[in-house]
Amino acid sequence: MLRLTALPLSLFMLFNAACVAWGGNAPTRVRTAMVVSQSEIASQVGADVMQAGGNAIDAAVATAFAMAVTHPSAGNIGGGGFLVFRPADGEPTAFDFREQAPAAAHPLMWLNEKGEYDYERHHESHQAVGVPGTVAGLHMAWKTAGTLPWKSLVEPAVRLAADGFVVGDGLERSLKEQIPRFEQYPASLAQFTKAGEPYLAGEILKQPELAKTLERIRDQGPAGFYEGETARLLVHAMEANGGLITLADMKAYQAKRRTPLIGSYRGYEVIGMPPPSSGGVGVIEMLNILEGFDLRAAGFGSAANLHRMSEAMRRSFADRAHYLGDPDFNPEMPVASLISKEHAAELRKTIDATQASISTPESFVWPYESVETTHFSVVDADRNAVSLTYTLEYAYGSAIVVPGGGFLLNNEMGDFNAAPGMTTAGGLIGTKPNLALPQKRMLSSMSPTILAKDGELFMVTGSPGGRTIINTVLQTVLNVVDHQMNAQEAVDAGRIHHQWLPSRIQYEGQEFSPDTLAILRKMGHALYPISKQGAAEVIIVNAKTGQLEGGVDRRRPDGGAVGY
Repeated sequence: MLRLTALPLSLFMLFNAACVAWGGNAPTRVRTAMVVSQSEIASQVGADVMQAGGNAIDAAVATAFAMAVTHPSAGNIGGGGFLVFRPADGEPTAFDFREQAPAAAHPLMWLNEKGEYDYERHHESHQAVGVPGTVAGLHMAWKTAGTLPWKSLVEPAVRLAADGFVVGDGLERSLKEQIPRFEQYPASLAQFTKAGEPYLAGEILKQPELAKTLERIRDQGPAGFYEGETARLLVHAMEANGGLITLADMKAYQAKRRTPLIGSYRGYEVIGMPPPSSGGVGVIEMLNILEGFDLRAAGFGSAANLHRMSEAMRRSFADRAHYLGDPDFNPEMPVASLISKEHAAELRKTIDATQASISTPESFVWPYESVETTHFSVVDADRNAVSLTYTLEYAYGSAIVVPGGGFLLNNEMGDFNAAPGMTTAGGLIGTKPNLALPQKRMLSSMSPTILAKDGELFMVTGSPGGRTIINTVLQTVLNVVDHQMNAQEAVDAGRIHHQWLPSRIQYEGQEFSPDTLAILRKMGHALYPISKQGAAEVIIVNAKTGQLEGGVDRRRPDGGAVGY
């Protein structure tokens, strides 16, 4: 969408309506099958798998392993994530491969010897590394619903790592920015630079140690990662640097199959990820609140809608902090209540149409995560669909490459709450459900989401972006359902974010009218501009033409929608 920021509110709304009427930015359109991801190379790998007879799960597995090579800032085998699968026939299912705390974890582990919170220990140390889940999760999904041989799905990633691939403009800039972090770890510097000099676009990046690790995974399955040589290399790195993960922690890790959350919005079925992801709860709860407003009539980007959306976000994120965590450690979470229409109706009553609410760590005026993740969406010829989001937490995770293993480690332990009771206006949360404990999964904002209409697949969406993920995914749904945008328009449209604390609306600085922002300030909203939020990757099934429409988020380069 074009960017105009000096229009009066009425003209700005007319401009946005015209963009929709004219077709705006055209999506990628194909007839049969499609993968949309932050790595065009990996999207091609997934599309090739489907052309070779594989289904959406096969393509997702191959795409994910390829992204561990071509999109190292978030694609991974040293991290974890979530996958929502909607088969063309049968019930949807979800796969939880979130990282897990090692056996030595405890709620006070982020406090120093003086009892003060230690940010570096929490986010930038070997202690911040959780037991990785990606390999186990991809294998579980493949074993459940895959059709092609496992080895054939991992092999493209092996070849990309061993033979190398062409560095794109986005990866060049990304790697260059990370050199100061890589300099702390010799294996990281060796893998992602040329003896300390940055790779340039057009050059070939080879990762031979990663190729060897991927070969073990290809030939041995999860045992090639959680046991044997790879596990020993990882644990040796832990032992040498004060990390907590042991061989026993590695061997004990298991992915989990979970029942997706099902909601509805204006006649569409909404399928989301249950805890320990907060994404499904958050997206469905906010949609339920917003269903009571006529968003289309108010128009995209209007002050009325931005106010309503931010108030729904504020309330949902407060619920997230108070109630959600790993379900295996919090069996009494009121998930059904949180996603109910009744709960949304009560929250909606507390929204003042003209005034912003106030949120503080101590009180509410209504009754009662890093931005570097990656997402991709897959639809196959039979209309099986996969929405998969996985991450290392920060860009390049901990920035620690396992010496001899060639893969980056996450810093996902940073998603556990800081310490009991440590909730601050700046955004630290200290509520009980998400405190660190042995073998506990940390709460996540990842929100892989699928929509259906009248029993037919309609939309696959998701995004990276830490805590902004939930709100980015929400807005892709609103853009399509309420504002009738196509897939690319829905991805391109400006975004906002509110997460309860800090109490402010974060917004993409060039995407909204100054008049609109002035109205929001008069309502009492604090505003915080940013350059970009998220990187949604969307597929829509056009019911009239039968085509697949792909929307690629150009906020981050090197992505691509590939299909046939």
